[in-house]
Amino acid sequence: MHVFVFSLIVCLASILAGLLGALTGLGGGVVIVPVLCLLFKVDLHYAIGASLVSVIATSSGAAAVYVRDGYSNIRIGMFLEVATTLGAPLVAYLTVIVAARWIGVIFGLVLPYSAWASLCGRSAHPDPSQDNWLAIRLNLRGSYPVGDSRESYIADRVPAGFGIMFIAGTLSG
Repeated sequence: MHVFVFSLIVCLASILAGLLGALTGLGGGVVIVPVLCLLFKVDLHYAIGASLVSVIATSSGAAAVYVRDGYSNIRIGMFLEVATTLGAPLVAYLTVIVAARWIGVIFGLVLPYSAWASLCGRSAHPDPSQDNWLAIRLNLRGSYPVGDSRESYIADRVPAGFGIMFIAGTLSG
């Protein structure tokens, strides 16, 4: 396959992955890694690396808009970022000692779970007066715009969120 044709097809697949990721909230990496591996026979390690670069770029652009419009809570984002960052060195170590086949198996198990959680996940708005001592202690509360007013919230299940983001750091690193 000619380099230009390959680049054009990968570009189109990336655009579709980004659109699908934005619509589902799962992220384009969930789509682009299998596309690169299965359709283009790219090694899984390289596909994950390419996906990470694209996810960082698109997430940064989207984050700027969400922060500007008041939808992002920087404090909660930084709290979750710490967990993800702590998990990343673990995966850097694991990718050296774990075969690409097993990484593919893990990725294959995470994909259906992500789809299921996205379809069946609960949409909850925790009560801001709820006694959530860790969220209160860490000041993980805020508000977001709803029409002409603002809706208040406080983080819920803080330890679970931290743990999930640690695992996300290990799976995406």
